[in-house]
Amino acid sequence: MQPLELHILPQPDGSTCGATCLQSLYGFYGEQLDLSEIVREIPQLDDGGVLAVQLGCHALQRGYQARIYTYNLQMFDPTWFQGQRPDLSAKLADQAKAKNRRKLGIATEAYREFLSLGGRLDMLDLTSELLAELLEAGTPVLTGLSATWLYRSSREIGVDPQEDDVRGVPQGHFVLLCGWEQRLRRVLVADPLRPNPFSKEPIYAVDADRLIAAILLGIVTYDANLLVIQPRKA
Repeated sequence: MQPLELHILPQPDGSTCGATCLQSLYGFYGEQLDLSEIVREIPQLDDGGVLAVQLGCHALQRGYQARIYTYNLQMFDPTWFQGQRPDLSAKLADQAKAKNRRKLGIATEAYREFLSLGGRLDMLDLTSELLAELLEAGTPVLTGLSATWLYRSSREIGVDPQEDDVRGVPQGHFVLLCGWEQRLRRVLVADPLRPNPFSKEPIYAVDADRLIAAILLGIVTYDANLLVIQPRKA
C-alpha cells in the first residue's frame, strides 16, 4: 500500500512525543492545531509525558471517535474482554481501590473518562495481520511503545534522561504508524523524535516483528497499545 500522507513535526522536548503525534493526526484529517495548545490541554504525568488514553480523551472531546487496543496487563485483566463483558469502568474503579498505586490511579481516571466519552476498548492478539488491516483501512495508528526496544538504545536515567546501561530504566515513546509493506512485512513509522537512533528521516520502515515486540514491551511504561482515532461518521 502507498504510505498515508502525514506531516509530523519534531517534538520540542522529551515529553511531547504524544502531543506531537496527535497534532499530526489531526492535521491528517484537515484540522490544524497549534502544538502548544495540545500540550497545554493534556496534563502531564508526574514523571513527564502522557498516556495514550489521555490523547484519546482529547480527541473524543473534539468530536472524534477513538478506539484503544490494549496489551497493558497492569491495567486490564484479559477475562474482562471475553464473553459477556463486565462494566469496565466499575472494574477499573474496584482495581484502583484494591491496589492503591498513584500511576494506576491516574490511568484509571483517564480510562474511565475515555469510556464515559464514548471511547472503545478492545484486547486482540497483536499480529502483523491486525496492523495491516488497520493501516489498509487508510487510518494512521498512534501507538505507545518501548523506545528502548525499538531503537535498541541504552536505558536512561534522570528527568532530562541520560543514557546509563546500569542504572537506567526503559523509556516509552509515541509514534504514528502510517503504512504497510506487505512483501517485506514492514511497517512505516512517522516518528517525532529527530534525529533518533533508528533513522534521520521522519518516516522510516521497521520490521513488523520488531515493532510488535516494542509495542508489547511498552507495558513497562503503562503504554502497550494501539490508538485509532477517526472522524465521527455522519
